[in-house]
Amino acid sequence: MTSSVREWLNLLVRWFHVFAAILWVGQTYYFTWLDGQFGKLEKNAKAAPAAVWMVHSGGFYTVEKQKSLRVGPKQVHWFRWEAAMTGLSGMVLMFLVYYFSGGLIDPDIADISQGRGIAIGIGVLILGWVIYDAALRSSLGRSEVGFAIFSLIMIAAFAYGLVHVFSGRAAYIHVGAVFGTIMVLNVWERILPAQRKMIAAAATGARFDPALGAQAKLRSKHNTFMAVPVVFIMLSNHFPVATYGSKYSWEILVALVLIGWGAAKVIRQA
Repeated sequence: MTSSVREWLNLLVRWFHVFAAILWVGQTYYFTWLDGQFGKLEKNAKAAPAAVWMVHSGGFYTVEKQKSLRVGPKQVHWFRWEAAMTGLSGMVLMFLVYYFSGGLIDPDIADISQGRGIAIGIGVLILGWVIYDAALRSSLGRSEVGFAIFSLIMIAAFAYGLVHVFSGRAAYIHVGAVFGTIMVLNVWERILPAQRKMIAAAATGARFDPALGAQAKLRSKHNTFMAVPVVFIMLSNHFPVATYGSKYSWEILVALVLIGWGAAKVIRQA
């Protein structure tokens, strides 16, 4: 593959990845915002929850939250392919930019083979999901503050370890890729299966387990908190002196994550 072809491929996949992410994160924030609005209405109204009214694109829109399914399952719209396309295109980019090029390894940091580096990179993505999912399903997941502290400690451990194995840029992007992997698997392995059970129960008139909706909602909430640090990390590639090129690279990375969480909290409450 010539350098020109590689560059065009990189550009097109990157464009697809960013656009798919805009669609995915946009609808995720929209629905979490809607859920917050309904939560406020339910607290203030003794009767049935009112509708949320909006104005956009020359018209007025109203949305009501339903507790039962009033249409057939085939008429329910699913939001799933945005996450899948974002995740798949992200992995293609990872291979193009790092695994099939010289951007992954810096001999001055760790003199390891490209194959070993790829194995470590993929292993980190899998390990990140396993740790997150197991922790959230354990008693630790019942405490928001406790889980946040645990998550920050694990992020710091991943960041510290990766900057001592990969090039600075590759270390940063792999932490972002851990977040991205968790976000995609949250959708496909936890949120969608719960929604399928909810729709199947509702279609037969049966009551579904409220825990299904609660877990799906929690995972979606976590995705909104991970999305902002991921964008920060992607942008950091353009500012090497201030981020991955600094002697405090892993500390700066952890600080970016904290800032991202703070920004996500502000956005969610807007």
